[in-house]
Amino acid sequence: MSIDLESVYIDLHRNPELSFAEHRTAGIVADQLNALGLAVTTGIATTGVVGVLQNGEGPTVLLRADMDGLPVAEATGLDYASTARGTDIEGNDVPVMHACGHDVHVTCLLGAVEQLVNERGQWSGTLVALFQPAEEQGAGARTMIADGLYDRIPKPDIVLGQHVAPAPAGVVGAHAGPAFAATDDLDITLHGRGGHGSRPETTIDPVVMAAATVMRLQTVVSREIAGSDTAVVTVGTMHAGTKINIIPPEAKLGVNIRSYDAAVRDRVVAAIRRIVAGEAQASGATVPPEVVESESFPALYNDPDATARTMGAFRAALGEQRVVDPGAVTGSEDVGELASAAGVPIVYWLLGGEDPQRFAAAMAKGTFETDIPSNHSPFFAPLIHPTLETGVQALVVAAREWLGAAR
Repeated sequence: MSIDLESVYIDLHRNPELSFAEHRTAGIVADQLNALGLAVTTGIATTGVVGVLQNGEGPTVLLRADMDGLPVAEATGLDYASTARGTDIEGNDVPVMHACGHDVHVTCLLGAVEQLVNERGQWSGTLVALFQPAEEQGAGARTMIADGLYDRIPKPDIVLGQHVAPAPAGVVGAHAGPAFAATDDLDITLHGRGGHGSRPETTIDPVVMAAATVMRLQTVVSREIAGSDTAVVTVGTMHAGTKINIIPPEAKLGVNIRSYDAAVRDRVVAAIRRIVAGEAQASGATVPPEVVESESFPALYNDPDATARTMGAFRAALGEQRVVDPGAVTGSEDVGELASAAGVPIVYWLLGGEDPQRFAAAMAKGTFETDIPSNHSPFFAPLIHPTLETGVQALVVAAREWLGAAR
């Protein structure tokens, strides 16, 4: 067989699915892996799929791709743009889009598996192709592990993977050490006292309390974190009220934190808790606020030696000009938990997906931030070629670097 990667990619892009609902995607993956002759396990953490190819003695190499889309309405205007809808974790009907490029990841891994199967006379060892659900919730990797992942498949000697990014297509690169930030979500409820908008003196207004809290939270990074450290605090959601002339009894904030260092993370969380409590007290709240830590996963740490070895293989195969160090990324990834649970190193790199000419023009004009859509944007649309070809090649080169020689 020969997989038509462009057709697979377009189909996946048109039909994205939300976290832990990737049933159609998982079915496509399982069918392809079965056709390639791998031993396939499905249903790990509901929709996770793993294919294993045992090809003699040698190291076990795990290649990972994530499968889920995002609750984003696509605005790319592509003729294969998604019009799909799904149900989010709160039960809401939402648009769905592959706004983070997981369709690229799945397609490239399928292509890499096919090439490695065709070249199995040239290497020895065990190939593990893992297709993970729910990366966007930060829950997929740990849920697969909790569901007995390493009791069902061979434990790897190394974990490898890639993430498409708004860098020139044809370019790859990894950063050694802390490469992707840790992320923590805080769900905050501020309690006031509701009443009629015409009589504010009888109420404790949680909307004003929330507004003051949001503004004060902007000082956490600027005034409590050293310039040599890195942290990001984002108030991503703010909900209060049902009618314009009613002062509601409570307001809710959703806060996201990114950090690389555990001590910095703890300091940020402590500052947020202090500010939330202080603003509630300043507003005269009679019920203390609630701060609940919800989603959380650690920073992704690329093993320095393994990263140097893998990037060296990339330079030999792709050329020096196509291999870069992108620096640490403030986005987050849960793939590191697959390596941590197995006690093995990980190398996770970025894969360029942007039109090189458009990228160069934006950099020359200083308009990168406005002209080049980033991951999670409704306009995010990786260039199909040569992104897919480079992604397949990178996975194959990395896998072959760590697998054994043919015996």
